[in-house]
Amino acid sequence: MLLEINLENIDNRKISQVIDVLKKGGLVIIPTDTIYAACCSMQSKKGFQRLCEFKNIAPAKASFSMLLSDLSSISHYTKQFDRNIFRILKKALPGPYTFILPCSHAVCEVFSSAKKTIGVRVPENDFVQLLIKELDSPLLAASLHDEDEIIKYSTDPSTIYEQFDEKVDLIVDGGYGKNTGSTVVDCSDGSPLVLRQGLGGIDILD
Repeated sequence: MLLEINLENIDNRKISQVIDVLKKGGLVIIPTDTIYAACCSMQSKKGFQRLCEFKNIAPAKASFSMLLSDLSSISHYTKQFDRNIFRILKKALPGPYTFILPCSHAVCEVFSSAKKTIGVRVPENDFVQLLIKELDSPLLAASLHDEDEIIKYSTDPSTIYEQFDEKVDLIVDGGYGKNTGSTVVDCSDGSPLVLRQGLGGIDILD
């Protein structure tokens, strides 16, 4: 199913449709501030299993990112980190960054493994932030890789629909997405290290 949403004037009824799918353990594809991503509710074991199947990966080896609406709940999902790291996060988020942080037991329970780190994102996208707030749960997210060897990520919702409609429950059409992922910064040992330069500038580390 393809659900068109105007990101400039979000219809709360459509938000409710997406939430209903997520609460039932469904998979949705949504726009973010970077690329489109396949997501499930972090509170849904069924959703997590389906996301693993979607990416053809064993649950114990999954490395999905966690999407939050803001940083207020981050302490529940991560171990304590120093003030310098928190300063960088506050400076960068919301924005096109993924920060790899030591995760708490709450994350290990979801992944059913002795997971040590989790990638944390707060997308600068009103739809995603509202969705997470209304769902009252973070999302687990996996990027969509295009079948084309040249184009890394699918950007056209109609193309995404053709590729993935039979594999997910709902695809949110929020217009064309970007073809560049987030900038990934590893903060797991207290010293920020850029693992991938994406849309976000690295001046946040200055």
